[in-house]
Amino acid sequence: MSVHNILRGAFLAALLAITLSCWTGAAVAAAAGSTDNAGAARETLKASVDRIMDIIKRPEFTDAAQRPALMDKVESEIRRIFDFREFSARTVGANWRSFTPDQQDRFAEAFASLLRATYLEKFDGYTGQQVLFTGELVSGKGDKVEVQTTVVVKDKQVPVAYRMLQKQDWVVYDVIVEGVSLVKNYRTQFQDLLEKGTADQLIDRVKAKAEEVRKQPAQPAQSGQSGQSAPVGK
Repeated sequence: MSVHNILRGAFLAALLAITLSCWTGAAVAAAAGSTDNAGAARETLKASVDRIMDIIKRPEFTDAAQRPALMDKVESEIRRIFDFREFSARTVGANWRSFTPDQQDRFAEAFASLLRATYLEKFDGYTGQQVLFTGELVSGKGDKVEVQTTVVVKDKQVPVAYRMLQKQDWVVYDVIVEGVSLVKNYRTQFQDLLEKGTADQLIDRVKAKAEEVRKQPAQPAQSGQSGQSAPVGK
């Protein structure tokens, strides 16, 4: 099964600091209050999971006439739990500070559009996906939590970790599927593009890629495939 299809399911079924040394190796760090933080992050994510599952399990979700309105509800929920501006800043990396506030806003919206086109709009509906919450890793300061889950898709169990950051509420800023970081994957592509062009050119390329992906037919999941995020630079 491709990472594309796993992520599509994960974004919908599970709502969907990269430096590993900031994470503890145990389920709960020694920092005071870390247990409470782990529980709060997990419960925030689980609440979104439950709300999204309630939407995609509706019989009308497979109705072409009613699906767009339901998909908008799903996206609204995903935007509540996923911080796309944080996603954007981390994928662009150090270059983010050189973007103007307007460029940051436009890039964050373009990137959110690309993720929707790649992982949401190709989703065919609920086919029995389940999300099992298996543990949490907490940063030393307690302000970041990695919520570990297993997404069960048919006969395949896929480890999916959600890295969360505490702002006003707990928000997701990265998803790791079978060891593949969504942020790190896109960061490599964006850095390559920025080395050859400007921020505005990157924004235009991301917008164009989102439209290109929308025009592509959905690819059925196949056992044994491997894959990564849709290449932006091609």
